[in-house]
Amino acid sequence: MNDLGSLVQQTADRLAGQQVGAVVAGLARGTVEIRGAGRTGPGAAGGPPGPDTLFEIGSVTKVFTSLALARLTLAGTVTLDDPLAEVLAGALPAGVTVPAKGPEPLALRHLATHTSGLPRLPAGMLLSSLLSPNKPDPYAHCTADALLAGLGRTRLRATPGRSFRYSNLGAGLLGLALAHRAGVGYGELVRREVCEPLGLKDTVLEPGPEQAARLAPGHTPGGRPVPAWHLADLAGAGGLRSTAADLAVLLRAQLAGDAESTPLGPAIALTREVRHRVNPVAWMHLGWLGHRLHARQGGHLQIWHNGGTGGYRSFVAFDPERQVGVVVLANTRRSVDTPAVRLLRTLQTTRATFPGQ
Repeated sequence: MNDLGSLVQQTADRLAGQQVGAVVAGLARGTVEIRGAGRTGPGAAGGPPGPDTLFEIGSVTKVFTSLALARLTLAGTVTLDDPLAEVLAGALPAGVTVPAKGPEPLALRHLATHTSGLPRLPAGMLLSSLLSPNKPDPYAHCTADALLAGLGRTRLRATPGRSFRYSNLGAGLLGLALAHRAGVGYGELVRREVCEPLGLKDTVLEPGPEQAARLAPGHTPGGRPVPAWHLADLAGAGGLRSTAADLAVLLRAQLAGDAESTPLGPAIALTREVRHRVNPVAWMHLGWLGHRLHARQGGHLQIWHNGGTGGYRSFVAFDPERQVGVVVLANTRRSVDTPAVRLLRTLQTTRATFPGQ
């Protein structure tokens, strides 16, 4: 039967053949189904993952960082065009300046749309990542002092605002700058500006004891357990843990048609108003990537972000026009993008049947 629960379970089962464990959420026109498959640990270790199992979500964190930016913008705490140097005033070490290229200063909107011209990684990390691509917890040393001192040794690859160049460094600096301006840590910033308004209980930077017991350990593609990642003050680029249940709530807010129908409605609307063209069919919102399929593929809109850490992969996507969305979380370092996109396209093109319809 072509019902939403069956489609979600089929995707979870397929992923379980490639991952230690996976949880999939499907959203369609007001209905949400969440299914898990596999186990939280290899072999007989661990139970099956479910809606409340925590995973590292990697770069999906950037969506939360950009929502915090939108919220602070609407509150008048910052503006999208505030120069990074101004927002970091008082935090930059003596003698260190924010890199510049061309007449326009590096601003917060550039960090959220990956148009800053900053390199992908902090100063000194590129060679290390090439020589030791599987190094445990590679960002643990990225403290505020190290990141800001590294700005003095960083050159922009492009003029801010001109071209799309994906940058973990830029997203991390955005989270650091927003937290500095707000006078709180990054974890508290996200809790206050995003999680608390939406009622997200399990989207956290550092899980508490009860949450830690529900955290699925990460694994290599071969099924070997790997240590957790801690991104220190680069957390805005990929440091959050979350659950399929929480991310489904986030997507329901993204799918809400009325900007006033959800506590984050105005902020979500602002993130979509900003749009930087990446190529003829794709663009960058604040925090989200977007593209429209070719007419021969249905012409559907897909807004998405994926993520990965040392032992996890994640994918979150939605179509506000068709009112469908997908969340996939897995505790293995193997991409989940293809099955996630396949489910999203199925929901976009199939008139599935749902309870109560």
